[in-house]
Amino acid sequence: MSEATPSPAAPAVAKPPAKRRISLALQGGGTHGAFTWGVLERLLEDERLEVDGLSGTSAGAINGVMLVEGLLEGGPAAAIAALDRFWRSIAGKLAVSPLQATPMEKLVWGHDLTWSVAYRTFDTLSRVLSPYQINPFPYSYNPLRDALVDSIDFERLRSEAKAPRLFVSATSVRTGKPRVFTRRELTVDALLASACLPQVFKAVEIDGEPYWDGGYLGNPALWPLYDQGGPPDIVLIQLNPTVREEAPTTASDIVNRLNEITFNGSLMAEMRAIDFVQRLLDTGRLEQPRYRRLFLHLIEDEDRMRKFKLSTKFNGDWDFLSTLRQYGREAADAWLAEHFDKLGRESSVDIRARFL
Repeated sequence: MSEATPSPAAPAVAKPPAKRRISLALQGGGTHGAFTWGVLERLLEDERLEVDGLSGTSAGAINGVMLVEGLLEGGPAAAIAALDRFWRSIAGKLAVSPLQATPMEKLVWGHDLTWSVAYRTFDTLSRVLSPYQINPFPYSYNPLRDALVDSIDFERLRSEAKAPRLFVSATSVRTGKPRVFTRRELTVDALLASACLPQVFKAVEIDGEPYWDGGYLGNPALWPLYDQGGPPDIVLIQLNPTVREEAPTTASDIVNRLNEITFNGSLMAEMRAIDFVQRLLDTGRLEQPRYRRLFLHLIEDEDRMRKFKLSTKFNGDWDFLSTLRQYGREAADAWLAEHFDKLGRESSVDIRARFL
């Protein structure tokens, strides 16, 4: 009886490479958050990445919540669609806002609203009257509320056990301390509080406590991302420029620069603390795992973003939002091409040179 011919060995199937887990830190900045939209869209398209957690403030918080909402709906593709729906909704609501420029003003000044009649009127009123004087009624209209209620299933967001970690920052008016809402605490009011500019909106009350924009004390807060575990890689998406070579001379430019410095202040302080701990780890004066090694990364486009005036943070024109979205996509694409291989190994931004 002839010996059976052995069957050929089955071809080896290569295991897919492990995804790189990252945490995202998302700055606030009004409608400039469309830049972050573009960044997130590009990162979600990259199948090598997995988002473990997000910390955001104002527009950054909203972008983060929309991303998680989409992931719960159906993964990265659904998250991309959720972000797109939200920003289209905002553009539609702001299109009928009296604050937007007229067609003639757009033709003359482009995206800048600084000299539009509506914006100048709003800017002047906000300097002499508070939202409580302009609107004495108990409740005031906020276009964000309807957009958020229509876009987010808050009950599912709070209850889903396998969703990414999520942290939203607000500022307590009474104590002057930061308040970080976890995913299980999130409500539409928590998001509105995180985006509550006190010159524009009345303080948002949650459990009897009034809150203002989280950017004053955490833009965004980084500590929840490393204090509560998660991967060592934190990717910061920055909207507010840190450097301007020329000193501002006009009233609007001075206010704009003060705004940028204020909303970068807490980030600078936290970066200083992180750098200090990392240097102590380098010299062996602190030991892991009690103190963690962190790898910091930065996605930004200061050269383009610093050209936009403060007024453009209120501009909801679809063409402007689409431009910012494209800038964000390009910035993320450049970062992925240059720094992806550093994830899990080293920081891709020099903290001391950039923030200290």
